[in-house]
Amino acid sequence: MKKIRLAGLTALVILLHSCSVNSRKQSANAIEKGIFPKGALGPSTTFTGKAWNTGLVPHDSVYTTVIGNVYFEPGARSNWHSHPSGQILIITDGVGYHQIKGQPRQTLRKGDVIKCPPNTLHWHGASEEVGLQQMYILPNTDKGIVQWLNPVSDEEYKGLK
Repeated sequence: MKKIRLAGLTALVILLHSCSVNSRKQSANAIEKGIFPKGALGPSTTFTGKAWNTGLVPHDSVYTTVIGNVYFEPGARSNWHSHPSGQILIITDGVGYHQIKGQPRQTLRKGDVIKCPPNTLHWHGASEEVGLQQMYILPNTDKGIVQWLNPVSDEEYKGLK
């Protein structure tokens, strides 16, 4: 009787572990797929790791707003940068980070909305283990789009600096 219970318990533990592993894989795949196409791979001059960008509303003189979607693979992040008219981020899936220069790193999750003030240095990207999907909105593009700066150090990324 004890052998049967032990065998049943062992099978249950293996099943639960398998479901947990499959759930993480399905979650990672769902984040990667998102609701928009993956887009073009961002250049290594402005991103650490792999970040994929899809433009949704291109720059024009009528709306003066750029909207797009970025998928950051786990561990990927932008360089430090700023936007002349600020930036709005809408997190649509995954887990990631955002930091304004001089402030603590924030953790981002699905449903979060972040407002980056004009001309303010910041960065954003995925967590170490889970990718991140975000929509970005750049208003008043007649003032400019983005100024890219140096990469985010590993210490900054990990929230140690």
